[in-house]
Amino acid sequence: MAEIEREIAELLRKHQARMGKLLTLGTAESATGGRIADKITNVPGSSDYYKGSIVAYSSEIKIKVLGVKNTTIKNYGAVSPQTAIEMAEGGRKLLDVDICISDTGIAGSSGTTPKKPAGLFYLGLSATNASLSREHRFPGDREGNKRDATDEALNILREYLLQCLSKIE
Repeated sequence: MAEIEREIAELLRKHQARMGKLLTLGTAESATGGRIADKITNVPGSSDYYKGSIVAYSSEIKIKVLGVKNTTIKNYGAVSPQTAIEMAEGGRKLLDVDICISDTGIAGSSGTTPKKPAGLFYLGLSATNASLSREHRFPGDREGNKRDATDEALNILREYLLQCLSKIE
């Protein structure tokens, strides 16, 4: 998935050419620790569409900053599809962007349970007309899982942008 961030930039520019509006992006990250934002901002000109990121590593910050409901964390856990969606929705509102992608997961050896093993991630996306979450189980070590989750989050964003473009052709 090398250079997926460049493809995302191209898709955003295509959308702008067809619709007259450049969609804006933000990220609400947890287990990836800002890596999604780092990859997006490696593209020259990304400041035209990328507004920022919240790295909400603790449940407390997910609740206080991103607006994840306390009941969501209690009922489903910080690593859950519900939390990923609420992180993306909260990030979209807080950053005032058109699309926000999120991640929450267990990158490495600590914090695991039989139901929530290392490598379990939920990746979320929130846009004006859609919110979604996808579960992924990555088989690597802490570093590899963070890298794979970052790449997959960008892939979800790419797929969403392709879907948007197909609707306006």
